[in-house]
Amino acid sequence: MKRSSALAVAGFLMLGGCGFTPLYGKLSPKTDVSAELAQVYVANIPGRYGQELRLALQKNLAGAGPENPQRYTLRVSSGANTEAIDIHQDNTSGRNRVTGNAHWQLFTVDQSPQFVTEGDITTLDGYGTTFEQYFAQTLNDETVRGRVAQTLAQNLTEQLAIWFRSHNTPSKTEQTELPRYINTDRMPSDNGPATDRVGADGFPASATGRLSQGSISN
Repeated sequence: MKRSSALAVAGFLMLGGCGFTPLYGKLSPKTDVSAELAQVYVANIPGRYGQELRLALQKNLAGAGPENPQRYTLRVSSGANTEAIDIHQDNTSGRNRVTGNAHWQLFTVDQSPQFVTEGDITTLDGYGTTFEQYFAQTLNDETVRGRVAQTLAQNLTEQLAIWFRSHNTPSKTEQTELPRYINTDRMPSDNGPATDRVGADGFPASATGRLSQGSISN
């Protein structure tokens, strides 16, 4: 036990020599990332989901100390979109895919607030549907949106911490051209077959659709 403890201490000392510093620690006597995060006030985010996201952000930014932000204002616009996947023969689905995204902006608290920085975050979650149990279905939907809010809040806090640590603006999310697939349920147009884009995870809604044994060709 003593030998393992000594090795662990030596490992931390080696990390310090390599320039390792904790993300929320002090970089110099004048810079305390945790203290800067605690000075960020989170403006109201409309809706039940928005309030969940705001509460998660307030908890992450304040840390273990009391909440008394007076230096910055964080404005967040966010949403969580639900798509049905795993389409069955009766046109029901076996799984819902939830894509959460948020755009945030940081301003100073002044008579004329000054823009500081901004960023974007995205996360993906989902759950199995239970149409026979309506209460369970509602609970699953609320639970997954809570998870999405928690994940977005954690990622947003990390982006803010990195900015306070380095003052480098977070990289903007580039709009990637997602592949398209032919949608056989829609009528073709003069330009050819009707197509739809795949989802954020690379799968179209009907990618995992189930077929009866009689309709499978060998």
